Amino acid sequence: MTAENSATGQTAIAVDVGRPLARRGPSNGVVLAGLGVLAFSLTFPSTVWGLESFGPWSLVALRSMLAALIAGCALLAGRVPVPERRHWGGIAVVAGGVVVGFPLLTSLALQTSTSSHAAVVVGLLPLTTALLSALRTGSRPPRAFWIAALAGAAVVIAFTVQQSGGKLSGGDLYLFGALLVCAAGYTEGGRLAGVMPGWQVIGWALVLSLPLAIAGAAVALPFEPVHLTARGVAGLVWVAAGSTFLGLYVWYRGMAEIGVPRASQLQLAQPLLTLVWSFLALGEEVSTAAPVAAVAVLVCIAVTQRAGRGAALRTRAATPVRQ
Repeated sequence: MTAENSATGQTAIAVDVGRPLARRGPSNGVVLAGLGVLAFSLTFPSTVWGLESFGPWSLVALRSMLAALIAGCALLAGRVPVPERRHWGGIAVVAGGVVVGFPLLTSLALQTSTSSHAAVVVGLLPLTTALLSALRTGSRPPRAFWIAALAGAAVVIAFTVQQSGGKLSGGDLYLFGALLVCAAGYTEGGRLAGVMPGWQVIGWALVLSLPLAIAGAAVALPFEPVHLTARGVAGLVWVAAGSTFLGLYVWYRGMAEIGVPRASQLQLAQPLLTLVWSFLALGEEVSTAAPVAAVAVLVCIAVTQRAGRGAALRTRAATPVRQ
């Protein structure tokens, strides 16, 4: 191979949420992000189970503690160096958004809202995350992406509102607050996952939140009643190990490979999956319109993935070659 060919074979890789640090192919990133969505879809039903045994503040504190212990062991086992100082601000946003803020606000909401009704948060989350990502990073998905994203959000919102009888619940303020902090955490985590492995992003965010979790548990447990049940303990274990650590681990890896906007739109399927789990685990009713909504959402997801992939390929082709 000539020196010229060798030089032209080395492309400049921009480190941002739309351009991953190391590419293993778009299909791998879609699968990883999809596994994250599957894990997240169990969060609301598992939280309802956890609330059978713990109060909302205790549940969130114990959830964060267990997840932080898992993450800390993984970081120690991998001898992972401490992140650079410039990354700690972003890690704090991830911790505040997805480790503390979203779990706490949704736990408070689920005291008065059903799991299926709370899915309206996830119905708006993909669009909100894509918007925040565009503002934060300057990424510009094509018009087809935004049209499909808006259509998907509209389908999910219409379906979940219809599912809940068209009424707002007392926990909706908590749910909308959870939407904003989670979108911020996803956006910042996706950016950081371009410069460090995704599992380290969530790992350090969990470790950073550990002192707050310990203090929260020490304060909340004496004041909130604890009634241990098999479902309550299972719910706690899943939201700690499944949703908070494993789910966010594959989610951030997926976002690093396909970008925040494309990954976020896979979450359009999350409310429908949550409704299925709510029916199976909690006995909540699911509308007969679910199959129609599912097909419409899958079409919107396909369009956003195709539009996002096409934009990424065009950007990559336009990247100047290092000489």
